[in-house]
Amino acid sequence: MKIRKNIAVSENGFIFNPLTGDSFSVNETGVFILRKLKDGESEETIFQDLMDEYELDTYTAEKDLNDFLTMLKSYQLTTDEQA
Repeated sequence: MKIRKNIAVSENGFIFNPLTGDSFSVNETGVFILRKLKDGESEETIFQDLMDEYELDTYTAEKDLNDFLTMLKSYQLTTDEQA
């Protein structure tokens, strides 16, 4: 999964979709995940990085990542294309 190329993501968590005009705000963890997706990292790598960076247990990291990715998909901010 990747963030669509036209999606703008600021350092402070502002997301803008120029195709729809929609904008969203995410927290620090959301920005962390978005950066990793934009860099083409796999979901498994992001999962491991979340546990390391935020000292999360497996259950919390997996749930938080899955919830966030589901939210991104629901707002059509991602694509399943591989890098």
